[in-house]
Amino acid sequence: MLPKPDLKAPKPSHWLLNHQVGLTFSIITLALLTHLCLPAARKHTSSFFLVSHYNTETRGYSIGRNDAYFLTFCVLLLTGLRACIVKYVLEPLARRWGILRARNVTRFAEQAWLLCYYSVFWTLGLYIYCTSKYFLDLREMFTDWPTRELPGLAKSYILGQWAFWLQQLIVINIEERRKDYWQMVSHHIAAILLIYTSYALHLTRVANLVLVLTDVADIFLPLAKCLKYVGFSAPCNVMFGIFVLFWFLTRHVFYWITMWSIFTHMPREIPVGCFGGRQNTLVAGPAPLPEHGWTHMLEPFLDPSGTICYSDGIRLWFLSALGFLQLLTIIWFVMIVRVAVRVVKGLGADDIRSDDEGESERDRRYKLTPPGVIVRVVYCAAQALGPQDLAVSLLGRPGCEKKVE
Repeated sequence: MLPKPDLKAPKPSHWLLNHQVGLTFSIITLALLTHLCLPAARKHTSSFFLVSHYNTETRGYSIGRNDAYFLTFCVLLLTGLRACIVKYVLEPLARRWGILRARNVTRFAEQAWLLCYYSVFWTLGLYIYCTSKYFLDLREMFTDWPTRELPGLAKSYILGQWAFWLQQLIVINIEERRKDYWQMVSHHIAAILLIYTSYALHLTRVANLVLVLTDVADIFLPLAKCLKYVGFSAPCNVMFGIFVLFWFLTRHVFYWITMWSIFTHMPREIPVGCFGGRQNTLVAGPAPLPEHGWTHMLEPFLDPSGTICYSDGIRLWFLSALGFLQLLTIIWFVMIVRVAVRVVKGLGADDIRSDDEGESERDRRYKLTPPGVIVRVVYCAAQALGPQDLAVSLLGRPGCEKKVE
């Protein structure tokens, strides 16, 4: 007998996964046509495509409710661009470069997309940081608070980064779950909340610095993975070494220095209390904090001229959230060291993290996610110190010179 066809309806997540391009660009096209064809609607639709709350007197941008429209547009745009570029540009490029296995074609395309995103946004964030008054001056991150307006570029950058992490949270819930799913969910939620609170409480200088520090390592890791997939061994070796160096310096040295600045400089530079008014009509303060409730913490986002308050609880929140992210990073770093020790002892590179649940034992051993990257670095270093057969006999594993098909 022939097997009965599976008539079960596809899961909503599967439907969204298969229609990302059509759904997102249909919504964007509809909004664009409405904007172009209905002049009366432009005062509403313009907030979907452009940052809002422009002050003609100060030429700065405050925050407010209309930012939700631009944020939604960015989430849709990033979702559609990712799906479109991965499917129609990067996957064909992977096949053209000789990657044969379907899963590795997908992995190459995903990593190449991350490389493109981080290269653009890290460069933009670094430009904003280098041209700011708080460049190499941690204390300046907290002076003149509350600075209730931002340049248009800085506001677009923060909202774009916020949208990226919202989009990443969507992606990991519609694609096949991987073994580090809960770690990634926790990381993404913490990142989203940190960006939201820094934006609503006018502490975007801190957000800019933290994003610049954490994004730079995420350029070199996808690049190293892509080089490994296409079989460029020497550049692969170099990128792994650079990745490990930047990972340690930015996420375990400069990151802690930033947390120290929040602990030390924030209470010295920002007075406890509340302010009100727009940037050019800011009411002198600070006024005493409200005795009850917490809804005043949401007011800055809902009303550009509403009450904005600072208390020591804000400092503790930032330190706790940043500390949680640092804990995840330390766990990953410990796993990296454990994998490296196993390789040196000849026990095999049993990587703890993997890209998905269905990978073979061999794939799990050679995955290039952060906990497994040291395996390649150790091998490549050993290869550089002696003949290839000596390195292979020491580590017992193939390294960056082997192309992933």
